[in-house]
Amino acid sequence: MRLKIFRVLLFLFGMIICLPIIAVVLGSLKSGKELSDALSAIIGATGGSVQWHLLPLYPTGMHFIKLLFYTPEFFTVFWNSMKLVGCILLGQMFVAIPAAFGFSRFSFRGKYALFLSYVILMLMPFCVLMLPSYLVLKGMYLMNTHWSIILPAVFSTFPVFIMYRGFAAIPKELYEAAKIDGAGDWQTFIRIGIPLGSPGILSALVLGFLEYWNMVEQPLAFLEDLSLWPLSLYLPEIDLRRAGMALAASVITLIPAVFVFFMGQDYLESGITASGMKE
Repeated sequence: MRLKIFRVLLFLFGMIICLPIIAVVLGSLKSGKELSDALSAIIGATGGSVQWHLLPLYPTGMHFIKLLFYTPEFFTVFWNSMKLVGCILLGQMFVAIPAAFGFSRFSFRGKYALFLSYVILMLMPFCVLMLPSYLVLKGMYLMNTHWSIILPAVFSTFPVFIMYRGFAAIPKELYEAAKIDGAGDWQTFIRIGIPLGSPGILSALVLGFLEYWNMVEQPLAFLEDLSLWPLSLYLPEIDLRRAGMALAASVITLIPAVFVFFMGQDYLESGITASGMKE
């Protein structure tokens, strides 16, 4: 009986958490007049109270049609997001994976001090690093380019931390057996490290996609040209005339993140479990 009550409470809390997303999805199907009547009190500053019905009275897909077929700038920002996220994750594969494997496989002087510095940098919020990052990027003449977003993210310390725990969980006996068989460090990395450390690698990539697909602060700080903005910043001017397109853009922005999350959910759970294990 207690288990059933606990499950019901979890379901209710889950519905409360998902309610804003449900409201956005269903709101994107509302007609322009229905949205105008519902939001005029807060957007139009006409006073009164918001009359928001969860289910649309007259469902329509016109907002999606206008956004996808009559708003060419939407595809520009969508491509910007794909370009930024793709380049960042590809760069992290070439930088973070060898770094995490090196931390877990080799012992050298200052290893733990260096790894501690990685953890400290990982815990620092963007507002702390924004000014030094701005000065460095400006000195390299990378401001107002996509490289100002890609390069700092490629050398982020967070994926190294996640992948390191995955590599550290690999038994050392496997490395010793490979060494006896004549395998070098590079062969050990390719044939043992990457296959067995794949849960940590994939979980870091999933978390990285979710983070960089929805990033807001970095583009606002480093990109001045609106044509370079990613999809996360593309919300049409929210007024009574374009509220439906704003909701439709929010739904489309949500789709890739939800797809990647469900596709990599198993790897995400195993990677987080491994990152929480002590050596």
